[in-house]
Amino acid sequence: METDPGFFIAAVIAAACVGLGKGGLPVIAMISVPILALFISPIAAAGLLLPVYLVSDVFGLWAYRHEFDRTVLKILLVALPIGVGVGWATARIVDEHIVTLLIGIVGAVFALNLLLRPNETGPKKEPRWLGGLFWGAMSGFTSFVSHSGGPPYQVWTLPLRLPKGVYVGTQVIAFAYVNALKLVPYAALGTLSVDNLKLAAFLAIPASLSVFAGVYLVRIIPEKAFFKVITWALLLVSLKLIYDGATG
Repeated sequence: METDPGFFIAAVIAAACVGLGKGGLPVIAMISVPILALFISPIAAAGLLLPVYLVSDVFGLWAYRHEFDRTVLKILLVALPIGVGVGWATARIVDEHIVTLLIGIVGAVFALNLLLRPNETGPKKEPRWLGGLFWGAMSGFTSFVSHSGGPPYQVWTLPLRLPKGVYVGTQVIAFAYVNALKLVPYAALGTLSVDNLKLAAFLAIPASLSVFAGVYLVRIIPEKAFFKVITWALLLVSLKLIYDGATG
């Protein structure tokens, strides 16, 4: 495990991002793996953060326990394991630099989409099984490789125009489920070492505190200004990872 002080600072920041995401702030949790991937491999970063996600899930589930969409959740509970299975099956085949490049591209495309697209005000859509299975499986896959399952989830659910609390609560429940699913594959891949678990136990402290900070911030900060800053941060980190993956 890294002993560089910069790594530990980055790890605490990444853990706080995880907690803020579980508190209901989308996009920000996606920054956690890219931040750590500046110091260690993306797969190692994802393995280190999985226990942090699981602890944060407990607090997130409590905060949003009464707010979720049953139909959307039902579709995701079927689709997410498919993506996790594909991620597990290809984990030892895909080169590490390709994974780094993939994480960077996913983050950059999503960030650019948020920055460049106009505000969309189309008609509200109903959740459909076909689209939900595809995007849910994609979400499970990207969640497995980099804990970045948010973009596919958002592609499918944003047009559904769910109330903010229901949107966040459904996401929190769905990703608590997918994080639990990842335990066995991550253990089998050797990313849950004793050293990792010791550091993850420490990182769970700032992550857990950040969950409640996230819930509070969701209520008081203007979404447009906040997400503009987070999106730019995601874009810059993602561009660095694209460079690392392409030149590694």
